[in-house]
Amino acid sequence: MFIAIPSFALLYSMDEVVVDPAITIKAIGHQWYQTYEYSDYNSSDEQSLTFDSYTIPEDDLELGQSRLLEVDNRVVVPAKSRV
Repeated sequence: MFIAIPSFALLYSMDEVVVDPAITIKAIGHQWYQTYEYSDYNSSDEQSLTFDSYTIPEDDLELGQSRLLEVDNRVVVPAKSRV
């Protein structure tokens, strides 16, 4: 019970529907890479910003980089805004 009550409050608050998000990010996972789409990047046109993100090969990693986390194009999520 000690963990259950705060967990229910957290789950309830996470289930809130965001009415007016600042930005919408669509992530599509493929077998060897991910595709990201900022659907409301350019509000004047109906175009979206889309790019692929590939994992950096193990031979190209620099000292201190994580083998499974480093990618060539990182997705950027704005801080302190509704996504």
